[in-house]
Amino acid sequence: MTYQLALQQLTDSALPTGAFAHSLGFEGYIERGLVHDEESFGVWLAAFVGQQLTYSDALAIRFLYEGGAIAELDGLLTAQLLPRQLREASIKMGGRLLEIGSEIFPSAELAEYRVLVSTGRAAGHQPLAFGVVARSLGVPLSAAMAAYLFAAVTSLTQNAVRAIPLGQNAGQRILRKAADDVAAAAERVSDLTPDDFGAVSPGLEISQMRHERQRARMFMS
Repeated sequence: MTYQLALQQLTDSALPTGAFAHSLGFEGYIERGLVHDEESFGVWLAAFVGQQLTYSDALAIRFLYEGGAIAELDGLLTAQLLPRQLREASIKMGGRLLEIGSEIFPSAELAEYRVLVSTGRAAGHQPLAFGVVARSLGVPLSAAMAAYLFAAVTSLTQNAVRAIPLGQNAGQRILRKAADDVAAAAERVSDLTPDDFGAVSPGLEISQMRHERQRARMFMS
């Protein structure tokens, strides 16, 4: 399949989107002592995949593939990403992905999204930028969703290896377990409706909001 190598490049952890600078909330749990080892990080990661990544990012990608208006989906993501740092992280990484994608995987749809962003009519969120590029490359929805989710899990695990810290072998064990959570999330998304969009655990959001005022931090979010 011609899209496979492109998809590997698009989801490679070396892609310079700035993901290494974001914990997306787990650093707040580290500060409170709730995440401190392989097991506790695995619990947090499973919750994050099953909640925010499923009901926000993955669902946005599905709606995009099904013909949803990108400007509308962009606005919904901006509205439902309540923690400021998380919203800014999505936009920063999305902006980088739009820039990189336009250079290495250009398409009319991607150019249109960049125009919306540059003219202030859209923010430019990461899952939508990824979805636009993946769809233009002919990546099936199921493959695109699984790849996006696992790329996010990989970045977070690499960051946890540094921050907690964890050993490299522990990181690989976490990724193996998280693969099952990713598969379950990708399957669950297919049954969700627009009313489910943004249904996230308050505990995750509160921790992400607290991070903004955390005394010492390694990550931007």
